[in-house]
Amino acid sequence: MNAAVVSLGSDSSKWTIDAMKKYFDEVDDIDIRHLEINFSGKKAQILYKGEPLKSYDCLFAKGSFRYANLLQSLTVLLDGVTYLPLEDKAFVVAHDKLLTQLELQRNNIPMPTTHLASTIAAAREMLERLNYPIIMKFPQGTQGKGVLFADSFASASSILDALSTLRQPFIIQEYVETGGTDVRAFVVGDKVVAAYKRVANKREVRSNIHAGGVGEAIDLDEESRRVAIKASKAIGAPICGVDLLISKIKGPLVIELNVSPGLQGITQYTGIDVADKIALFLHEQTSKKRGKELKRGAEDFMMENLERVDVEINTLITNLDFRGNRVLLPEVVSKVAGLNDGDYEFKFKKGEIVLKKFDLS
Repeated sequence: MNAAVVSLGSDSSKWTIDAMKKYFDEVDDIDIRHLEINFSGKKAQILYKGEPLKSYDCLFAKGSFRYANLLQSLTVLLDGVTYLPLEDKAFVVAHDKLLTQLELQRNNIPMPTTHLASTIAAAREMLERLNYPIIMKFPQGTQGKGVLFADSFASASSILDALSTLRQPFIIQEYVETGGTDVRAFVVGDKVVAAYKRVANKREVRSNIHAGGVGEAIDLDEESRRVAIKASKAIGAPICGVDLLISKIKGPLVIELNVSPGLQGITQYTGIDVADKIALFLHEQTSKKRGKELKRGAEDFMMENLERVDVEINTLITNLDFRGNRVLLPEVVSKVAGLNDGDYEFKFKKGEIVLKKFDLS
């Protein structure tokens, strides 16, 4: 199987590519800045460095908020053609804090109380009613950028004046006291594979490593794990960095989702090879997708050639579809064997079942 990583070429992406080479036959490094998509109304064309993008069994696309629309378009166009771990909506939702809050709200996922005002005047009225301190955020921004702290109405009002000059949209969020710490939980599939606590330096409210914070490995409690996994699933991102505030009163609260999380901090502070966890997950999911395609291909071939099939002896190698305690037979098996409602005789032993119509006469 072949695969590719679409990214800006960060160290984290290179680590992931190196790890994927242990599982895939071929892994390409695709620079997102050289991708181009042409829409024609009939068939879109994806180009890389001016040439049609080659076919891949797996394509792991990631990048900053500046490329969210391109990543979403790429994922939509390749859906069903290749295995793509992230859903198309993930790129837009995760890169916009307001859309993230809306998706968390829709899925009943705990988060700090968040306010959105329609105008500057309405925001100023809101500021008079809030308890301080508060957090004011730009919808877009990562690594703690665009996060502003206001400890009083006066400071919040000054920030509001600056925002009105910049004509920047913003959201207002309650400040949750956690001693200047937050948690980065790294979700891969349906598991939190690693987690660490980030502690802000003495002059900072933001605990992000890029803002001068330091990290410390932690064993995340079950409720925090559940919330992190639920949040990643809500935006369709099975590979995701989930940032949490662990409140003594409210429990774990999601503050941000990152679909292009760096691996340096999580690897350094936990000692866990997260790149390998990602690579193994991608290989397993790609193999499952290919297995389903092969199964459908074999069944489709037999259905198309029923009139030429020897009805006495037929062999089909496929996966069994278990529905609880029941097994769903492939359609081609039912048709060729002439199975319908009625009584059947089963003979079985370990690894083998013989089924035939039971004649009551």
